[in-house]
Amino acid sequence: MTFSIAARCPQTGMLGVAAASSSIAVASRCCHVAAGVGAVMSQNVTNPALGPKALALMATGERGRSLCQALALADGNLAWRQLLLVPAQGEIATFSGQHALGVFATAQGEHCAAGGNILADASLPARMVEAFEQSCGHLADRLLAAMQAAVDAGGEVGPIHAAGLKLVWTQSWPVVDLRVDWSDGEPVAELQQLWQRYQPQMQDYITRAEAPDQAPGYGVPGV
Repeated sequence: MTFSIAARCPQTGMLGVAAASSSIAVASRCCHVAAGVGAVMSQNVTNPALGPKALALMATGERGRSLCQALALADGNLAWRQLLLVPAQGEIATFSGQHALGVFATAQGEHCAAGGNILADASLPARMVEAFEQSCGHLADRLLAAMQAAVDAGGEVGPIHAAGLKLVWTQSWPVVDLRVDWSDGEPVAELQQLWQRYQPQMQDYITRAEAPDQAPGYGVPGV
């Protein structure tokens, strides 16, 4: 029901995830990031608790196979799950349980991992990784390029209705957290449009949080 990508940017230290699904509000359950720690996608028959658990384990130094083994101990139903595990540094890992739905697959690059289930084509995650690695610029743009490559490759077997994009930088909170929770149109394209609107304002919102006396005007009546 979902295809997604998790990635890191070694140049900026940003970490991010992007996802799309036939399921409503997919990002609210599946997208997990922590500054300086990692980016995690927990999907398929979702257990939202796995994302924070994976990030907590990453923070202690767990990576790769040992991280997957620790998550299996934390969730006895891991055979129904699919995970993308991208630490800020170190080994990237993916996992697809034997009960993952439909056609499912994962793929890894040097700084990203992609995966999905109920896919139109098992090669789709590899195409996402290729699109990410061939792109440049802001991490959000690169994640969205991978998501569009998935759509162009056929995406899910059925229509997708939700999409989300979440990034962290040096702050303890996400600097980007954009969602299309339900659309009967093209949620990945709509997410791209949201990012295009948000990107010019992103730094202003960071400044308002960290140095409000230096923040630009709010541009609203009465202020």
